[in-house]
Amino acid sequence: MTGKEILLKMKEKVGLSSSTSETGKGKSRMDKHITHGYHTVEGKSLHAMEDFVFAQFKQVDDKELGLFAIFDGHLSREIPDYLRSHLFDNILNEPDFWTETENAIRRAYRNTDAKILEKAVDLGKGGSTAVTAILIDCQKLLVANVGDSRAVICKNGLAKQLSVDHEPNKEKQNIENRGGFVSNFPGDVARVDGQLAVARAFGDKSLKVHLSSEPDVAVEIIDDDTEFAILASDGIWKVMSNQEAVDCVKDKKDARSAAKCLNEEALARGSSDDISCIVVKFK
Repeated sequence: MTGKEILLKMKEKVGLSSSTSETGKGKSRMDKHITHGYHTVEGKSLHAMEDFVFAQFKQVDDKELGLFAIFDGHLSREIPDYLRSHLFDNILNEPDFWTETENAIRRAYRNTDAKILEKAVDLGKGGSTAVTAILIDCQKLLVANVGDSRAVICKNGLAKQLSVDHEPNKEKQNIENRGGFVSNFPGDVARVDGQLAVARAFGDKSLKVHLSSEPDVAVEIIDDDTEFAILASDGIWKVMSNQEAVDCVKDKKDARSAAKCLNEEALARGSSDDISCIVVKFK
């Protein structure tokens, strides 16, 4: 086995990914039917891959946590990489994580963004979206997000979006109240101050006075009707609806194969962005 192959195996084992095309998988120790798989594809732009993935089951005291996240950087690899390394630790280290979990997640998002802004000299310009999912004891899923990376769950074959796409036009009033503006030029998406295509993000120090890093948080109970969840960057959602994504992978038995299949379908539909996808199967 070559050094590169050993490195890929090590990264797969701990659930980390950020290269031209990587894949990995894992499973719950509490419920052998719950598995995850991820797959990433570098886009056709001239910059290096800016999507980072975290996917891992972890034992914390007497609880099992499934930790899953997509971090989609813009003009930055350093900030999504920082989030991959620190955001979940910051969430779990909140003193009220087990008692006021939703508030703890929101506070950790805000505090992590503040730390990123403090480190702007080291981390550089740009920023990152984030969608995180925490599965507690295979029973409850907490999803949080800023930006346009998305989480979708499938129940009885039907797609349900758990995250919120933070588009500038949807938050135009808040942006203007902060002193910013939303551009809507022909042939282009809406942008904050004519620059950023999302209204909430980590980093982006030069725009931060007009942006928010406050996440939306959703709680979903995992019941007998729950089939799987998809977390993905906008490289998929630009070319596929939630239901199309669900239909693409619903017959796949293996989570990693499902994630790869979804990415390949996005490529076939003309997606040129970085693409990252995690599939968590519950049965």
